Amino acid sequence: MSTLHVLSHSPFGDDRLTSCLRLIGSADALLLSGDSVYALQPGTAPFTDLQSRQIKLFVLAEDAQARAIEVPDWAEAIDYPAFVELSIHHDKVNSWL
Repeated sequence: MSTLHVLSHSPFGDDRLTSCLRLIGSADALLLSGDSVYALQPGTAPFTDLQSRQIKLFVLAEDAQARAIEVPDWAEAIDYPAFVELSIHHDKVNSWL
């Protein structure tokens, strides 16, 4: 079974990203939305953690653009219809509220 993990909170305000990365499985994927896209700021601990994990990482392009965050080549920028497709593709969706 695969899970799509959805994060929307800044990685600098709490430990949701760290907890998610501890639990994420090899068949799972992670979607960054809202303020969680700040994890993609180069030179930060969250950026390094994400880059080193080699997980399937997706980013809502609209949220990255709104925050002037460049999506690295090891992540995939998607739109809302693609988010729906990801949700359908995975067995479960876990929103880290």
